[in-house]
Amino acid sequence: MKRILVVDDEIGALTLIGIMLERGGFEVLKANSADHALSVLELETPDLIILDVMMPGMDGIELCRLLRERPETAGLPILILSARGDAKSVMSGMDAGASDYLPKPILHHDLVSKVRRMLNLDPVAE
Repeated sequence: MKRILVVDDEIGALTLIGIMLERGGFEVLKANSADHALSVLELETPDLIILDVMMPGMDGIELCRLLRERPETAGLPILILSARGDAKSVMSGMDAGASDYLPKPILHHDLVSKVRRMLNLDPVAE
């Protein structure tokens, strides 16, 4: 079973995203801050990381940049989920090293499909 680390300071969003992913067949690790995520990553190596952008302290963009600098997380797929869906925000996420960027709110099917594609679990259906 593939493991996904979800990082979001909003407990409701963390819970909802976790439920969506668990229903999609994934094991979910949760962190409510960048510091908490870094602590989790000391003990666990997920297959994919989902980051919120707007968090107190270190935001998701800074965390993404930091994760890309660390050898153990440099190659992991990182998906940014954010309420900020404007072009500038998307570009800053991608420039920080995100593999992909999705705007919130997110539908269950869209999230699970995106994650499955990022983990090469689904053939690309076009």
